[in-house]
Amino acid sequence: MTLIKETDFGTPESASATMVTLEIDGQQVTVPEGTSIMRAAMELGTKIPKLCATDMLDAFGSCRLCLVEIEGRKGTPASCTTPVAPGIKVKTQTQRLAQLRKGVMELYISDHPLDCLTCAANGDCELQDMAGAVGLREVRYGYEGDNHVFKKRADGSENIRYQPKDESNPYFTFDPAKCIVCSRCVRACEEVQGTFALTIDGRGFDSHVSAGMDEAFLESECVSCGACVQACPTATLTEKSVVQMGQPEHSVITTCAYCGVGCSFKAEMKGDEVVRMVPYKDGGANEGHSCVKGRFAWGYTTHKDRVLKPMIREQITDPWKEVSWDEAIGYAASRFKSIQEKYGRNAIGGITSSRCTNEEVFVVQKMIRAAFKNNNVDTCARVCHSPTGYGLSRTFGTSAGTQDFKSVEESDVIVVIGANPTDGHPVFASRMKRRLRDGAKLIVIDPRRTDIVQSPHIRAAHHLQLQPGTNVAVVNAIAHVVLTEGLENRAYIEERCDPVEFARWEAFIRQERNSPEALEPVTGVPAAEIRAAARLYATGGNGAIYYGLGVTEHSQGSTMVMGMANLAMATGNVGRNGVGVNPLRGQNNVQGSCDMGSFPHEFPGYRHVGDDTVRQMFETVWQTQLDAEPGLRIPNMFSAAVEGNFMGIFVQGEDIAQSDPNTRHVNDALQSMECVVVQDLFLNETAAFAHVFLPGTSFLEKDGTFTNAERRINRVRQVKAPLQGKHEWQAVAELASAMGYSMHYASSSEIMDEIAAVTPTFSGVSFAKLDELGSVQWPCNDKAPEGTPLMHVGGFVRGKGRFVVTEFVPTPERTNRSFPLILTTGRILSQYNVGAQTRRTENVTWHKEDLLEIHPHDAELRGIKDGAMVSIASRMGATTLRARITDRMPQGVVYTTFHHPESGANVITTEYSDWATNCPEYKVTAVQVALSNQPSDWRIEWEEREEENKRIAAKMVAAE
Repeated sequence: MTLIKETDFGTPESASATMVTLEIDGQQVTVPEGTSIMRAAMELGTKIPKLCATDMLDAFGSCRLCLVEIEGRKGTPASCTTPVAPGIKVKTQTQRLAQLRKGVMELYISDHPLDCLTCAANGDCELQDMAGAVGLREVRYGYEGDNHVFKKRADGSENIRYQPKDESNPYFTFDPAKCIVCSRCVRACEEVQGTFALTIDGRGFDSHVSAGMDEAFLESECVSCGACVQACPTATLTEKSVVQMGQPEHSVITTCAYCGVGCSFKAEMKGDEVVRMVPYKDGGANEGHSCVKGRFAWGYTTHKDRVLKPMIREQITDPWKEVSWDEAIGYAASRFKSIQEKYGRNAIGGITSSRCTNEEVFVVQKMIRAAFKNNNVDTCARVCHSPTGYGLSRTFGTSAGTQDFKSVEESDVIVVIGANPTDGHPVFASRMKRRLRDGAKLIVIDPRRTDIVQSPHIRAAHHLQLQPGTNVAVVNAIAHVVLTEGLENRAYIEERCDPVEFARWEAFIRQERNSPEALEPVTGVPAAEIRAAARLYATGGNGAIYYGLGVTEHSQGSTMVMGMANLAMATGNVGRNGVGVNPLRGQNNVQGSCDMGSFPHEFPGYRHVGDDTVRQMFETVWQTQLDAEPGLRIPNMFSAAVEGNFMGIFVQGEDIAQSDPNTRHVNDALQSMECVVVQDLFLNETAAFAHVFLPGTSFLEKDGTFTNAERRINRVRQVKAPLQGKHEWQAVAELASAMGYSMHYASSSEIMDEIAAVTPTFSGVSFAKLDELGSVQWPCNDKAPEGTPLMHVGGFVRGKGRFVVTEFVPTPERTNRSFPLILTTGRILSQYNVGAQTRRTENVTWHKEDLLEIHPHDAELRGIKDGAMVSIASRMGATTLRARITDRMPQGVVYTTFHHPESGANVITTEYSDWATNCPEYKVTAVQVALSNQPSDWRIEWEEREEENKRIAAKMVAAE
């Protein structure tokens, strides 16, 4: 294994279809028009010296190292900013150029510390490399004059230009003394990330990189994405892990285990220790960019809280006892079999994880169907994007988004509904913001004023700040405008859609009760704003819809998904680049967990368990009889447990006791069960109710695949051996065998081969193909051997697109005098889901606790000051949080996150759910907020349980 270094062509690739032929150093080369001479030379393998240029950024032309000579032209132009031209003859190396480059490099080095041997960038410093490339052997200029290197001048006086090293950021250092003011960090923050947190302050020799208003990085607008660190050609910006450990010696390409973007990374290693994670330029989803979580928050993989030994106990109040793998698996199997003998075959089941690989998920659902002999399997998509699967399959014919992420670069109008991409999907948000800065228009539909509504160089054309729970009313009103003003694409509808279903929907949507004016009292959105947004979407060119949990986690989640699909079809915005209906999925493999057959009514590939032909095929492959009846969904499992009918559960990598709604009901259900088996990294909230704990593997120890929100299947490669000694799929296979169904695999590649054999959309997928192509997007089969970036091109998967009537039905959850406010929930940039991973990293620097955002008017009415402890109570329960007063929320609406278990956000959420899929209505809970001077009763219960139910018995040491 070696350290993977992607080729840096110096400037971005040109998209022109016109080709230009020129001569460089006597060799002919043909490149697209608009290509820089620097890039054309690199295509030939000629490296022109450079410092300010990199192909992740637009050409800048400031360092003056990349000078070239062009026959017939005067001067020595910069090759990075000079485009190719037909027939020109370029020289990249002459005596004149050599002298110029040496002189330039000499000036750089004259204001740079000469501590190369002890510098953290030694061995990975472009300044050092370029000094060698230009043949620099001496520096004639000393440090006696102006410099930025030393704290004091030669005469002992203070050096006003010197700035001390900034170590405020937990992940990287900023050393101004080593800065060459190439502006790469500033440009990366602007062009790649889009935060504009950095600038060059001052002029001439006073020029220096400034974070914010010359603030510390931690106090500035910096979001710690790492783009500046990656762009820096010196040691000015350096990962603290590199400072501590030195340079890595080999790389392994793998996939991030956080959100649904699915970024590719190079895990750069020393032995089996990770030195740093570097975003991979050839990653299809991220193309070399990253966020603070993927780039830096991997320390949880070796955190002291990780459990590395299997454990068992008789009662949940007993301390845990460490045992061997064989004993733990045998104990779990024995208890599961005993439950089935006592209560029946359907008394046990399992939940698969959206954080595990496709292969691990596939094996768990297979264990439940083949070894447990029932279909009681569900996944966390039940509580997030199950309405996506239902709504898109009903309208388009598939249970996934329509586009790849790159498609947004061709969008003219972008609609963001119920999503906060800058926090939840930051790498995709950066791509989206780049398109918005280039001229695309933005419509945001969200109760909260998220960062995407207005940020540097971006402002939404329309922010429809609707009342929580009225999504369907808003989308119906938009569609009403499209139809009644004749803005629909009739040719598209007639060619691509079912005419009978369209006629039925058209008759419904044209009714006056769906007009913006009629619905304004319901939605709270001015009718004129809805009309303007509708006209923009319908007539503004390529219209793309991106949505999140603010769409799906409602009692009408499935209805809203179908409403968006209706709108996209009516305007002809499905089936090409720049358009579509696209879910921004929350977890790294939530798409894959659904694809793998984690729903109780569907086998892998979304095929119903009641289909005799499909079921018989699985019976033949798996060599066992399978149940034809759909199993229990997660909410049904909990209800059945409380009733005494469902008594055992296998929970793979999900913390249902923290993430699912109505925490007390979930806890009661888990306490009612006789065997709860948890497979995870840490003793999470669910493990407090478990009888068997099987330690899991982190993403660095996994070998398999993740499927991201754009249906992209990415390899997850093992960079170190499992710390607990066993792959998760191995433990599951052994448990299935102990239950009486023989299951054996030699590798995760073998599991993928089985997935391909039984899942039509994966039939062309193999580890070998993924290693060859990098990634593929399903469907990947004989018709599309290299995958399908865009869905529904030329026609819908179901045949004709289906319009569905989307009647608005208000949520049963209503405010009243006792509970006058509406609570909605979401996530924050630095944290992920229930926080089990990110809370065990330095990301807690930015988010130490969950806070309650409340409008100034609502706070004033209640005598609440910023930072005050408040009680937040609903019909279901109460908890305590600190208040943050902000006008990001409209009056009457409050907001919190759910990353810290002690916050108890789901203690107060209700059991109302989507009518079609049972996805919980996290986004609408009627609450009251009041000042508090003590923790809630639930918080006290949690602290007691934390101490009592997570004890690990001390190991007994035999006397000699």
